[in-house]
Amino acid sequence: MKHVMTIVILMSSLIGCAQKERAVGGPCEGCEALLEYNGKLNAVDTLPGFTTAVQKLKIAGVVYQKDGITPASNVILYIYQTNQEGVYPTAGQGWGRRHGKHRGWVKTDSDGRYTFYTFKPGAYPERNDPAHIHLTVKEPDTNPYYLHDYLFEGDSRLTKSDLSTKNKRGGSGLIKLKNPVNGIYVIKRDIILGLNIPDYEK
Repeated sequence: MKHVMTIVILMSSLIGCAQKERAVGGPCEGCEALLEYNGKLNAVDTLPGFTTAVQKLKIAGVVYQKDGITPASNVILYIYQTNQEGVYPTAGQGWGRRHGKHRGWVKTDSDGRYTFYTFKPGAYPERNDPAHIHLTVKEPDTNPYYLHDYLFEGDSRLTKSDLSTKNKRGGSGLIKLKNPVNGIYVIKRDIILGLNIPDYEK
């Protein structure tokens, strides 16, 4: 009986260790919104408002592990953005009240691939921030943490820091809209997990 109890305790300890998340990325207000998805996630998601938007976007890419070579599967990506007028339309409960209804979730496939169908957001009407799409990530063994926003080349509000590719979390999110295909701008952004992320490797 003692042996059985010992095995049970050891198994419980191992399970607890397996479920423990690494704390990475530093403070992140609202990153817990990533956990508000419903049902099973796929590698492709379409945000509300895509079908009626003027500047439709297909944002796709591969998520890589820290080495920048190995595809990372089962990684959750969460994006949210304003509407075309630069406003977050309140929707639902939880973080939907602040992040609005234009948000989506994907989980990378076995090859690390992901795709979002969305639209170009508007800039905040009373601020100088450039138009952007927020991005949060969660690996199987980490807490959610934020990555560098998707930004748009040619935006007059972009700063020198925005335009620089240095020290961007997960890699630069600066994207260029050109040559739409069937009315959709196809954008590629690959992501490297842990790149420029505080406390990622201790």
